[in-house]
Amino acid sequence: MPAGLVAGLIIVAGLVTSPESAGQLVPVEPLVARARRAGLRVLAGRHLILATDRPAREGDGVEDLPAVFDQAFEVWCGHYGMRPADHADWRCFGCLMADRERFRAAGLLDDTVPPFVNGFCDRNRFWLVDQSNPAYRRHLLLHEGVHAFTLTLRRLATPVWYNEGVAELLATHRLDSDGGGLRLVPTPVPDRPEDVEQLGRIEEIGKLREAGRAPSLVEVLGLPVGNHGSIADYATSWAAVALLAGHPRYAAAFADLERGRLDPDFNRRLAGIPGWDAELAARDFDAFTADIDYGWDFERMAIDWSPGQPLAGSREIAVDASRGWQNSGIRLAAGGRWAMAASGRVGVGSVTDHAGGTTTPLESEPDGISLQ
Repeated sequence: MPAGLVAGLIIVAGLVTSPESAGQLVPVEPLVARARRAGLRVLAGRHLILATDRPAREGDGVEDLPAVFDQAFEVWCGHYGMRPADHADWRCFGCLMADRERFRAAGLLDDTVPPFVNGFCDRNRFWLVDQSNPAYRRHLLLHEGVHAFTLTLRRLATPVWYNEGVAELLATHRLDSDGGGLRLVPTPVPDRPEDVEQLGRIEEIGKLREAGRAPSLVEVLGLPVGNHGSIADYATSWAAVALLAGHPRYAAAFADLERGRLDPDFNRRLAGIPGWDAELAARDFDAFTADIDYGWDFERMAIDWSPGQPLAGSREIAVDASRGWQNSGIRLAAGGRWAMAASGRVGVGSVTDHAGGTTTPLESEPDGISLQ
């Protein structure tokens, strides 16, 4: 534990919490005054006061961050079943730093804050190292904002995988133009790579799979304190929370769980939700991380794992091309010989000849598709 920290304090990859400070707010106004005296830019929204030494640059998106944060606050309240109006006065103070020493000299980054790479949160106060990519800068700011929100308004003290997984889940988004303004659109599983530039969580899970190092759900749920600093840990924690929050088998019960106590007993209470089957959940997690991609639809990709029946004679099975893996309902005995044949066509898209003004549908047959 870094010197200067109070005994009993727990540091988890850029997140600090302790039983004594849970829910307590750091006064914001004195921090704002220090920032102004130090000549830092201070950008204010309803729920975020952001101090930065980054020079004003047109089009870099920094001026929009407090407004984006305010929209995200509404999303976070909705996730936890809270009324935003009940917390209208909640505010946090963030530091977007290009040069850490300016904040240290201003008394806004003291020795009680341990070394960190990208971001760190202490109750309703957080620090963020400036990023060159606007989308990734926003994501990191919202990630630390989720920590501030859950630490103070939800008294979060859960295991590591949920601490970081839910911060990743609720920070993932895209921005759309809305009548000249910007509208935050939550994308727990992003639709397109360009919506989450530089984030790379889906790609990281793909690399883990290719290398044979993808963790099981049990391994993710048991992620130890202090070892949660790699991209792989963030990616797999996000995947676990995304699965439980989005999969039709778990979503309703997991939402109820999240709206209860967010304490160190979280894993035990997860195992006690109605219908929980650890083996089934492990299979679902493996299937998710094996096939994960942008635009993932949990409803259409949910797998029926129920056992099949022995095959007696021939049987025809209809495959729904709009879904993922599907249960045939058949169980084949080891050592037998079986023949399978497939027929039919499925539309997979279209090609438009803009010069000729024609659109040609692309279809696939069982043998595959040829763009010729």
